[in-house]
Amino acid sequence: MAEYLRWGVLGAANFARTQMAPAIHAARGGVLAALATSDPAKAAGFTAFAPELRVHDSYDALLADPQIDAVYIPLPNTMHVEWTRRAVEAGKHVLCEKPIAMTASEIDALIALRDGSGKLVAEAWMIAHHPQFAKARELLQEDALGKLVRVDSTHSFYNADPGNIRNQAAAGGGALPDVGIYAFGSVRLITGQDPQQILAAHLDWEGGVDTAAHVMARFPDFLYTGRVSTRAAPWQEILLHGERGVMRLSVPFNVNVFGPATLELFGPGLETRTWRWPGDNHYVLQVEAFNAAALGQADFPLPLEFCRGTQAFIDQIYAAAQKG
Repeated sequence: MAEYLRWGVLGAANFARTQMAPAIHAARGGVLAALATSDPAKAAGFTAFAPELRVHDSYDALLADPQIDAVYIPLPNTMHVEWTRRAVEAGKHVLCEKPIAMTASEIDALIALRDGSGKLVAEAWMIAHHPQFAKARELLQEDALGKLVRVDSTHSFYNADPGNIRNQAAAGGGALPDVGIYAFGSVRLITGQDPQQILAAHLDWEGGVDTAAHVMARFPDFLYTGRVSTRAAPWQEILLHGERGVMRLSVPFNVNVFGPATLELFGPGLETRTWRWPGDNHYVLQVEAFNAAALGQADFPLPLEFCRGTQAFIDQIYAAAQKG
């Protein structure tokens, strides 16, 4: 068995250049080996920190490279399922940018593809690998909050650029596809529960994409409220409110960009305990977890079945807003 994974990146997206390719390059258990792009200028941004990188002029050429074990896919949302399938059929493990599919039913096909191929297929949802979420789950399981009463989460930023793919319907743009997975998936990640009923859902639309979603949902043990927006000032947080305490994650999603990862626990007498993780890079942690799983050293902590549950939640929000 190989001691490390040889990675290829399918496309020279800015996010791949600034975040994921450097993370692959830095992570233990793997090496950044190839990039697919027909634009030499875009390739230069990658070879600047990985000078040994092989550059293929097409996605198909990279997938045909026998010296590549795994690919990272940062393509537009509507291309994720097709290129995940093509990469697996080419014998590669796949880490695909979120959302890995536009509907929950599409993920069923990817689960079958994963099971039939024996390859690791995973969604690149980096927050699941950050230690603040493990700590939040631990505190909840230790009954630090008492009976959970409500959970609230928010993720917003301002982006009205019509040229940005987040604002293009044909590319699978919209607030829910882009950041709904964070606000709405994080509550499932921490609590281990799924929504029983969408009580209210309102979407704002512009140019064929949803620019904001406001949601209220009933979970088995608590009431949930959440919102995402691409037309509001940048903000993010998760709040869990129990009978005896309150837990707040002030930078749950864009760690070390929006601010340092910080978890606060407020007790019944308003005493506060605080945990901080200034040095943890969740992109690197994600790649290291993928490398270990693909090499047979550990289970991957975020299986596609979990990702399907979050996408099903988002599908339900769309449906509820349409009815309302």
